[in-house]
Amino acid sequence: MNTKAYREWLDNMGQLTRSQRKSVLNHLNTMESQEAIIDELEQNHVHHCPHCQSERLGRWGRQSGLQRFRCRGCGKCFNALTGTPLARLRRKECWFGYSQALIEGLTVRKAAARCGVAKTTSFRWRHRFLTEVAKLKATGLTGIVEADETYFPLSFKGSRQLPRPAHHRGHAIHQRGTGEEQVPVLVQRDRHGATTDFKLPAATQNEEAPILGQVIASDAVLCTDGSASLRGAARQAGIAHRALNLSGGIRVLAGVYHIQNVNAYDSRLKTWMIRFHGVATKYLENYLGWRRGLEQWGDQVTSAVVLQAAIGRYWRFQLLTQT
Repeated sequence: MNTKAYREWLDNMGQLTRSQRKSVLNHLNTMESQEAIIDELEQNHVHHCPHCQSERLGRWGRQSGLQRFRCRGCGKCFNALTGTPLARLRRKECWFGYSQALIEGLTVRKAAARCGVAKTTSFRWRHRFLTEVAKLKATGLTGIVEADETYFPLSFKGSRQLPRPAHHRGHAIHQRGTGEEQVPVLVQRDRHGATTDFKLPAATQNEEAPILGQVIASDAVLCTDGSASLRGAARQAGIAHRALNLSGGIRVLAGVYHIQNVNAYDSRLKTWMIRFHGVATKYLENYLGWRRGLEQWGDQVTSAVVLQAAIGRYWRFQLLTQT
């Protein structure tokens, strides 16, 4: 808009009704919010093509508010969201608000009401935002590492076809521990707060040994509650192991070996999960990553942090964990 047209537009502002002024203000706020989100997405400039990894790029206009690039190598066009879980999602002006809803742990319906979207959109956004967050796991646990299995009910929530008769509301799980109605999750946490977890087909030595060998340093000491599967898995992985005799009342060995940290984390995880009234097993890893991310970021978490995590920019979080 040129200067003359802009001045004419301002002069006519006085003729707007109260509802029209409110509509204009809401529209300007929406545009400002969308521009802030686009600035956040584009602050780390694209350096290579997501299709062929070439660095020979050229600007190719703008689309949906985002800078568009064209690769001189393969000829394909892309933007900052190409290849990320948030690609092709609309209503960018709501993304900061939805990120805040994730920080607060709101349910699908409450998040939808806050952002002014349908509950189906809110559900789809939740798992798009959590796809990359679920991958933010500690890859090297050192020192004294605590490990324990925790269990979640096997759930086919939302499925149209069930492999068993449907459960009615208030269905109680009658099998304890490793029953077929329970899904085991192996949680590992060292004394520095680094945490990782894995959803397992079964809590067995053969399932747990490769995981222990993958994430625990060779000179670390594993501390468990003495379960047979973890004892055998530690031996198979060649990791030093200290087992507690909880049934005998021994909860601490040599004053340093215990599993209080991992048990406390499990307790916080289970308490936090209650608000969702059960989660589908196929989405369980997304919820585990969601809670793990909130624990990792702590007081430094912001909507921008969650948004950067959702598009897989791990460098932002590496800086956070180093401070």
